[in-house]
Amino acid sequence: MALSNSSEGPISNTQSGLVYRQLEKILDVRPAEIQALGWSWLYIFALLASYYILRPIRDEMGVAGGVQNLQWLFTGTLLGMIVVNPPFAALVAKLPRVRFISVTYRFFLGNLLIFIALLYLATAEQNIWIGRAFFIWASVFNLFVVSVFWALMVDVFNNEQSKRLFGFIAAGATLGGIAGSSITALLAKNVSAPYLLVLSCLLLEVAVFGVRRLSRLSDALHRRPQAGGEEAPIGGSMLSGLIHACKTPYLINLSFYILLFTITSTLLYFQQAEISRQSFADRGARVAFFARVDLWVNLLTLGAQIFLTNRVIRAIGVGLTLATLPALSVVGFSGLAINPTLMVLVGYQVARRAGNFSLARPTREVLFTVVSREDKYKAKSFIDTAVYRLGDQIGAWSYAGLGLLGLGMIGISVVAIPISIAWLFNGLWLGRKQEAMSSASKGQAAA
Repeated sequence: MALSNSSEGPISNTQSGLVYRQLEKILDVRPAEIQALGWSWLYIFALLASYYILRPIRDEMGVAGGVQNLQWLFTGTLLGMIVVNPPFAALVAKLPRVRFISVTYRFFLGNLLIFIALLYLATAEQNIWIGRAFFIWASVFNLFVVSVFWALMVDVFNNEQSKRLFGFIAAGATLGGIAGSSITALLAKNVSAPYLLVLSCLLLEVAVFGVRRLSRLSDALHRRPQAGGEEAPIGGSMLSGLIHACKTPYLINLSFYILLFTITSTLLYFQQAEISRQSFADRGARVAFFARVDLWVNLLTLGAQIFLTNRVIRAIGVGLTLATLPALSVVGFSGLAINPTLMVLVGYQVARRAGNFSLARPTREVLFTVVSREDKYKAKSFIDTAVYRLGDQIGAWSYAGLGLLGLGMIGISVVAIPISIAWLFNGLWLGRKQEAMSSASKGQAAA
């Protein structure tokens, strides 16, 4: 299928020349990549807008149930991730790519409709327990659907394309986050949660529409496409994702990178939850506060993704780019240890999350471009969800344990500094290994 012969897509043939000239000013993009880039943007925009409508609602429900219960909610989230991975791996093994992705998203959409009905009909007392269940579900939903998106991206785009395009594609996610968090920030005080969740459902269906269109274009991005090969079932076993993630040094260290990221993120999240509960008595005000933090993160991220990400990755390489967020974390936790105030905490949280979305996350996805197709979906899904939430679990219970030992924000920040340093060296190792694997793959292809 040639893109020049396709009239489908958010960018028509008559517009493609103009769009290409504009994109060429800020991005190293090829004409044949325009249509796929456009559908990737629509897909991730709708997906992240859907989630960022949910996120402030999830965070408020978690705090409303008591900060002391958050550890148990993180435990429930980890169990949820473990439960959903084997059925997803079975879908990957048996169904074509476009079908198992669509089934996965519509499964979560059906869950969301159930929550809408429960929240609409429940009493105030029942809403506390529904809120706890929703916190767990939304945490599973977030990682799983985004992991599936990036699995498709590393399957559609090769290693060279990923370094040029992933930062720009991630900007679509940021725009979706800005749209979703803005909607919730504007409406949360006057519109109840069930009505906001309806809009989230509609956006999730738009994402499914994007998946189908992008899959039709993916073969045109490869020099030697295999007829029907990209849509053939991948095969393998239900447990191959777990087995592969624990078997190869490369995937083990990639898991370690995500584990250290989530441990430090969770420590920071619990500090934010405690301070917000003390600072805001009104539930609507807390939702609006969380939404405003999300909005600032996304605004800061957007500019970096469009103008900096691809340039930074190509200029300093994968390893140094991966090490940027751990280095920022060393500085941020040091700042909290010296001056543990709300202003410093929020500033560090915004900078850290923006650095993750604009640099660490797109670069982390580049790491998966050099693994097999089965690992791109199965091992990646396990690492992005179960390993990620295992880090949350370790961070959540570590926070509780450190609190029992009498450590406050200063002590917890001091503990996080050496963890961040270990994370930094891990990122450097991964970068060197990814470049070596990429060079080996090119040599084999040439031979």
